Amino acid sequence: MKTILITGANGNIGHAIAREFLTSDADFSVVMGIHQSRDRADALAAEFPQRTTIISLDVTVPENWQSVVEAILNQQGSLDVLVNNAGFHRDHLLANMPEDEWSAVISANLDSVFHGCRAVIKPMMAQRFGRIINIASLSALFAPVGQTNYAAAKAGVIGLTQSFAKEVARAGITVNALCPGYIDTDALDSIDSDQRKVLIQQIPMRRIGQPEEVAAAVIFLASLRAGYITGSVLKIDGGIL
Repeated sequence: MKTILITGANGNIGHAIAREFLTSDADFSVVMGIHQSRDRADALAAEFPQRTTIISLDVTVPENWQSVVEAILNQQGSLDVLVNNAGFHRDHLLANMPEDEWSAVISANLDSVFHGCRAVIKPMMAQRFGRIINIASLSALFAPVGQTNYAAAKAGVIGLTQSFAKEVARAGITVNALCPGYIDTDALDSIDSDQRKVLIQQIPMRRIGQPEEVAAAVIFLASLRAGYITGSVLKIDGGIL
């Protein structure tokens, strides 16, 4: 049985990825990395108690990564897929950007991917197999006003992905990035119906994407069929860019 570690697994996208693996591929054991709230993770673990593990993981702390990876290897025997999904944004115009808000967003969205990749690479190289899927954002390619910190972090994730993919390709490890656009997550709950209508008008498909559509791309990139795809950046945005 293969093992997948999903960070930020209590969020909408992380939860959808975990559910997709649990319902569509019985050969996977799912480790859900969470840092704060865990309501969705607990509910999913109750549905699939034999194949789901919840583990506390602060993705900004290298030592926490090391201990988590060691625990997974001891319990599961292998770590085959890493999905770097954890992150958040705190939007400000650059002129008014508090330094701690800049640092926090860079740490959670970019540094975390570096720490995760570094923590899993040795065991993946030893087993001559691995799939790393980094969740970036359309903001990395089409940076909006007020997201200089978030856009810079996610653009960094793309650069890291493409460079790292070249470094580990001969070891049977693929590294790819996904760039979701407007996805129906808690982050969109704060906008009212009028704002939502304006947002939808910007999307050629005239609808907001679903977390399950991001999860479907992760499932494919984690599969053996995607073994010749590495260093790629896939947009999931309804045609915006």
